[in-house]
Amino acid sequence: MKLTTLLGDWLNSEDAAQVAGITVSGLALDSRKVTPGSLFIALAGSQQHGLAHLPQAISNGAAAVLYDPTELDRALPTAPSLPLLAIDRLANKLGTIAADFYGKPSSAMTVIGITGTNGKTSCSQFLSQLLDDCGIIGTLGWGDFGNLQTTLNTTPDAVSLQAMLATLQSQGKTAVAMEVSSHGLAQGRVNGIQFTGAVFTNISRDHLDYHGSMAAYLQAKLQLLQAPGLAFAAINLDDAYCPQILAAIPSDVRVYGFSRSGNTLANGETLSAKNLGYQTDGSHLEFSWQGQQQTVTVPLYGDFNTENVAAVLTVLLALGGEFSACVAKLAKLKPVSGRMECFGGNGLPLVFVDYAHTPDALDKVLSSSRQHCQGQLAVVFGCGGNRDNGKRPLMRQAAERWADRIIITDDNPRFETSEAIISDILSGSSNKAIDIIPNRKTAIETAIAQAAEFDCLVIAGKGHEDYQEINGIKTPFSDQQVVQQALAKRRTQHAHAA
Repeated sequence: MKLTTLLGDWLNSEDAAQVAGITVSGLALDSRKVTPGSLFIALAGSQQHGLAHLPQAISNGAAAVLYDPTELDRALPTAPSLPLLAIDRLANKLGTIAADFYGKPSSAMTVIGITGTNGKTSCSQFLSQLLDDCGIIGTLGWGDFGNLQTTLNTTPDAVSLQAMLATLQSQGKTAVAMEVSSHGLAQGRVNGIQFTGAVFTNISRDHLDYHGSMAAYLQAKLQLLQAPGLAFAAINLDDAYCPQILAAIPSDVRVYGFSRSGNTLANGETLSAKNLGYQTDGSHLEFSWQGQQQTVTVPLYGDFNTENVAAVLTVLLALGGEFSACVAKLAKLKPVSGRMECFGGNGLPLVFVDYAHTPDALDKVLSSSRQHCQGQLAVVFGCGGNRDNGKRPLMRQAAERWADRIIITDDNPRFETSEAIISDILSGSSNKAIDIIPNRKTAIETAIAQAAEFDCLVIAGKGHEDYQEINGIKTPFSDQQVVQQALAKRRTQHAHAA
């Protein structure tokens, strides 16, 4: 694409004349990924300006450089060998630029943006199973359900997002279920994406190390409602922040609500959900919509999954689906890796592996596990290093509310010491005996070895992750694998005893 076509009115006349006739074959934020003919995009990061890597971009064959002029650093060469184009507030404009380069792929698909503190991953994975030809972009990766490519962030950078959307479109996808994080919204990564629908799962404490306050965190989330062309919003009417979310919805956006508590919208359609029973193979649910009722058993566990299922069912209905047919589809849902993923049973304790790493998420996972538990409930959890340390004692309090036995261990310590993180978790009064086993593998193995046949055990915090990060080094580690190995050992011991 010609640079003058791509950048249009953002170029001043002098820059436009400088790049007349220049075409670019690709976009690259990472100088290492620049190929001959690429446009290198240098953003002003929190630690370093992208221009610091300009020599490598030039060496790799960049055709031109687009940069954020807010902080030039000392990386600008005195005599550059290619055009250097400055655009103010480049990070906010980059999504639109990338969308233009890739042919605005989101405009040709139904893109559902899912935001909230908890449930984004489950909802996106469920939607991808329920909608025809639906791709996924989110925490677990991007692509097709069960066959995902890795993403570095829940919401990737603006250039990568548009490239992913273009690839999904070329593969014949007609819909995309996309997790939209508060970071992604605040940093403008989703600018340039045309969302058909927005889903708000819930709002609770998270990422305050970045946003600073709950008010700022909520405002970041609300930016999704301002996406150009948004047709509808599906809102959790049981959430404490629901009134503020509803007040922020533009008048031309259709509103749908979902609730487990009997709450209804004054102006708009409401889906009511009720959990009729907790079974070893999942949950028996009842849904009410426009005077109709339907029941279904889904192979999922927990009240919060009832909320997630209600959220995705609301999306199907907002897209014009027939109620009974949409409910029937729910019976075929498959669990999501590391999201209330169940192991054991049949003579062994039930073990749930879940990504819960916020106080609200841990509270919901434990309260839900209690409902499936016929014996004692135990939990193994820790807290990530170099993240919001104010939530650490709140995680312990959630564990104390529901669990009979608590083991505190390491999560991803990152660049903090295990001792400091555990000390924060334990700060304040505690009314229960708590075991401290910093080695996560040992903690999980100990918990499973101690559990009785009808006990339930929750391994929280890492879910699907296949590594543990300590002092900047990611070592292979999987909660799921450790759980399966420990349960297999129990099964072998039981067989020998018999």
